[in-house]
Amino acid sequence: MTFGNVAIKEIITISFTLFAVIDMVGNIPVLASLRAKMGGEIRSVQATVASGGLMILFLFIGQQFLNILGLDVQSFAVAGSIVIFIIGLEMVLGIEFFKSDGNPKTGSVVPIAFPLIAGSGTLTTIMSLKANYFDVNIFIGILINCVVIYLVLKSLKWIEGVLGSNGMTVIRKFFGVILLAIAVKIFGSNFSHLVK
Repeated sequence: MTFGNVAIKEIITISFTLFAVIDMVGNIPVLASLRAKMGGEIRSVQATVASGGLMILFLFIGQQFLNILGLDVQSFAVAGSIVIFIIGLEMVLGIEFFKSDGNPKTGSVVPIAFPLIAGSGTLTTIMSLKANYFDVNIFIGILINCVVIYLVLKSLKWIEGVLGSNGMTVIRKFFGVILLAIAVKIFGSNFSHLVK
């Protein structure tokens, strides 16, 4: 990871991409439900550190993991772009592919940190971003999102009241459209490498 490759434009793109995939605002109804089941409190620091640690771990050893499976970053990026596209469709169309199991014995690490925040979609997105951006910028983007994750978890009750159901729906659909566009871009820039 070279700090000489730091680029503000890349960091902004990556941060917004991860923000859209993690979808903390869209997850507020689920988080609110889990908070009630956990006695009215989510351990914000624990959930943030666990999810951030998992994303950073995957950023740096994800490549080795792919090598063991005999895959390259471009192949993973194309597969990832399809996953990101589906997540975007889910957000825009309001289709729910994955439902909560409703288990009351939940904690801040499972299922909040994983798979709700740093789930397969987020980890796939990080690997897809590696094909197009420098690691240092992705690392900074992850840290920025960790701050957002912490702030949302800490002020969950207040956000619910301010946004209301209509506000959350609008924001969710807006970021869904952004995700669709990002997915198409990642697919287009990596698919040509596979067909050569």
